[in-house]
Amino acid sequence: MKAHNILLLGSGGREHAIAWKLSQSPLCKALYIAPGNGGTAQFGTNLSVSIADFEALKKICLEKEITLLFPGSEEALVLGVWDYFKQDPALAHIIIAGPSKAGAQLEGSKAFSKKFMQRHAIPTASYAEFSEDNYEEGIQYIQAHSLPIVLKADGLAAGKGVVIAVTHQEALQAFEQMIKEAQFGEASKTVVIEAFLTGIELSVFALSDGQHYVLLPEAKDYKRIGEGDKGLNTGGMGAISPVPFADDNFMQKIKTAIVEPTIKGLAAEGITYQGFIFFGLINVGGEPFVIEYNCRMGDPETEVVMPRLENDLVELITAMHNGQLDQVQMNFNPKAACTVMLVSGGYPEAFEKGFEIEGLQNISDSIVFHAGTKSIEQSLVTNGGRVVAISSYGDTLKEALQRSYQSIAHIKFNQMNYRKDIGWEFE
Repeated sequence: MKAHNILLLGSGGREHAIAWKLSQSPLCKALYIAPGNGGTAQFGTNLSVSIADFEALKKICLEKEITLLFPGSEEALVLGVWDYFKQDPALAHIIIAGPSKAGAQLEGSKAFSKKFMQRHAIPTASYAEFSEDNYEEGIQYIQAHSLPIVLKADGLAAGKGVVIAVTHQEALQAFEQMIKEAQFGEASKTVVIEAFLTGIELSVFALSDGQHYVLLPEAKDYKRIGEGDKGLNTGGMGAISPVPFADDNFMQKIKTAIVEPTIKGLAAEGITYQGFIFFGLINVGGEPFVIEYNCRMGDPETEVVMPRLENDLVELITAMHNGQLDQVQMNFNPKAACTVMLVSGGYPEAFEKGFEIEGLQNISDSIVFHAGTKSIEQSLVTNGGRVVAISSYGDTLKEALQRSYQSIAHIKFNQMNYRKDIGWEFE
């Protein structure tokens, strides 16, 4: 196999974990991260460029002789970076670890993904979709619906376009804000309303070459800001892997009922999909249902998945590109892994940036993945809501968590906040 000059797109904890993993491969000749963060520069060269500026990305790829492009987040994929590259003769040879624009609709449009699941008999919550055109029908639908009820902005809303309403009044208010007040702009012109499913969530990750697939380690993340899963939704406060209830029997159900029909369905519809599929699932009485699809790896789940993945990530992507994932043997670290996210005070609402982060150099028992950090001269400062993820291994989940919390005791920044109960329901 030939070595690659790789361009990784993104700036979060997920991208730091991917950079960490890519850089371990002998097939990684040079690694560039656009725009990267204060931690990714340990593994490659950060480039100050917007991931939505395809012209600028083209220029970098030609200058740096890039042969593998890895879009970490969904934005570039939903905007069609795959199509842009494949339609340009100067870029068409570059391997892209991600789907076409049509494939990225699985994440880019909730309405598309729900219809797709319906077409291919993939288990998911019952739903209806509404827009300005049938707004009054939407009101009646909400008024007659059982509670709780879930409202989702159709498009990308930075993880904030979902409301779980426990009263009809709350649901009607959210519906009006999304459609009439354009709360999420274009993203909420269409709203998907679905039944609330009760159970425990988990994240499953497949890498597909369009015909075959491999599964990466599964994970569970913790979205709420407060302990005991209370308070506002965030981008994720921590994650664990493996997931205790995801035994062989349950994982087989996921493969048969969800993963395989998804990959066959994409192929049957002529949609090019070579990349990661993130299945946001819920275990309802021992049966898996799809809550959502994403067209890339999750965050903060990647911060526990990459530490447990023993395969060479560049080799996996090469096998994906060559349509040879059926020939790959997957190897996982048998240890448990957890990550705990340190966040800025006030997050997920208003928060301040620019506070110096101290103590990271004193951590030896955990892996530090930077999320919202920036290097200024000799200092590292906070530059986002989620600041750093502290990932650890353990023979048990409890041991891995203890290790992360012991490491966190060394770290300080103004108004630092974190959840002290990651993995609480499995203790």
